[in-house]
Amino acid sequence: DGDNQTIVTEFILLGLTRQSEKEEVVFGLFLWMYLVTISGNLLIILAISCDPHLHTPMYFFLANLSSVDISAPSVIVPKALVNHMLGSKSISYTGCMTQIYFFITFSNMDGFLLSVMAYDRYVAICHPLHYTMMMRPRLCVLLVAISWAITNLHALLHTLLMVRLTFCSHNAVHHFFCDPYPILKLSCSDTFINDLMVFTIGGLVFMTPFTCIIVSYAYIFSKVLKLKSAHGIRKALSTCGSHLTVVSLFYGAILGIYMHPSSTYTVQDTVATVIFTVVTPMVNPFIYSLRNRDIKGALRKIILRS
Repeated sequence: DGDNQTIVTEFILLGLTRQSEKEEVVFGLFLWMYLVTISGNLLIILAISCDPHLHTPMYFFLANLSSVDISAPSVIVPKALVNHMLGSKSISYTGCMTQIYFFITFSNMDGFLLSVMAYDRYVAICHPLHYTMMMRPRLCVLLVAISWAITNLHALLHTLLMVRLTFCSHNAVHHFFCDPYPILKLSCSDTFINDLMVFTIGGLVFMTPFTCIIVSYAYIFSKVLKLKSAHGIRKALSTCGSHLTVVSLFYGAILGIYMHPSSTYTVQDTVATVIFTVVTPMVNPFIYSLRNRDIKGALRKIILRS
C-alpha cells in the first residue's frame, strides 16, 4: 500500500455540492452571510467602544465574542469564495494546516467566552451588591487572556499531531474547508493518537466551559425561582435570554458533529458544520442587539451622529 504513492502537497475542497447550478446558490448565500456577519459584528464592536455606558464587563466580553465571530468565518469563507470565482477547489497543504489551527482556536474561544459571559450573568444576578468588586477590569482581562492561551495551545497540539500524519494519493475533501475530521479520514497513517486526543484533551477543553455554563445557570435559576415578584423574575431572565439562545445554537451543533469518532463523519455533519461556522456568527449580533436596549440605544446614537 505504501509503494509508488505520491505525498499530498495540496487538498481539493469539494464543497457542499457538485452541481454547478447549486454551487452558484451556495456561493451567493455564503457571500451574503459573510457580509452580514462582518457588518453586524463590527456594528456591535463600534457601539460598545463608542458608548461609555457600555464599558462594563458584560459588554467587554460581548465585544470579544464579536471579534471572534468576525475572525472565525474569515478563516474559512473567503478561501471558499475565491476558489469558486477562480474555478479552483484546491488549497495548499500549508494553507490547510493553517485553517485547521485557526478553526480550532476560534471555535474553542467561542465556548470559553460564552462560559465567561455565563459567569458574569451569575455574579450580576446572584451577587448584585458585589458585582463591581467581583468583576474587576483586571479579572475580566485575565479571564480573556487565559482563554486565548488555552485555545491556542489546544489548537497547536492538534495541528502538530495532524502534521505528523502522512497523506498519500487521496486528497479530495468532502467539505468546503479543512475541517479536522474529514482530513483525518484521508490519512494513510494510523490516526489513533489523533482520535484519542480529540476525546481526552479536546473533550476536556470542550467540557470545561460547557460545565461552567451549566453550573452558572443552575445557580441563576435557583436564585430566580426564589424571587417573589414576577417582574423581578422576568427582569432577571431577560438578561440571560440572548446568551442562552447563542449557547444553544453553538453547543447544539458541536455536540451533534464532533462527539463521535472521525471515521463516522458523514455528509450530514458537513452540512451541520455550516451552522456554527457561518450561521451562528451571523445571527449573534441580531440576537444580542434585538433583545438589548443598551445596544439598540448605542446604535441609534451612532446613526444619528452620522
